Amino acid sequence: MTVSQPLRAGRLIALAAAAWTTVMVAGCSSFDSGWSGMGRLIQPYRAEVVQGNFVSREQVALLKSGMPRAQVRDILGTPLVASLFHADRWDYVFTIRRQGVEPQAYRLTVHFKGEVLDRFEGDPMPTEAEFVARLDVRRGGAKIPRLEATDEELARFAPAARESRPVAEPPPGPVSYPPLEPAR
Repeated sequence: MTVSQPLRAGRLIALAAAAWTTVMVAGCSSFDSGWSGMGRLIQPYRAEVVQGNFVSREQVALLKSGMPRAQVRDILGTPLVASLFHADRWDYVFTIRRQGVEPQAYRLTVHFKGEVLDRFEGDPMPTEAEFVARLDVRRGGAKIPRLEATDEELARFAPAARESRPVAEPPPGPVSYPPLEPAR
């Protein structure tokens, strides 16, 4: 073997490596652009984030000036923010972020004078049905369930016949109970 043969073989290997690198770099750029298009179609899961208390338009309609704090809490629930520095103010804030659905955020501030409701202000609240409809827009024209039961439907669960039936007395319990620990 002469000196020129290994030199020639080295040049051939270097040339082949350069050609392979050129092909790979060119292939990677088209591969990369192809995957960026796929990235728009396939997205990672994003957890649903719900914070605060949802307050509906129906709940806000029940508020009347002069109500005691306990009654306001019964209607709206516990406020998200009740500050020691603003003892006469409760803030109800609600936000929801879901993948594929536009984020929603609502705010209601309730002001008290002493122990009674003075006034309230905030965003226009959606009705319960509007809120349910906004939760999942992917279902398209799916029917929103009715959120209240009629008097007839409630009567099926507590008919008068059940109420008029005498209630049986429970059997008498044991007079003495067994010891908790074994005797020594």
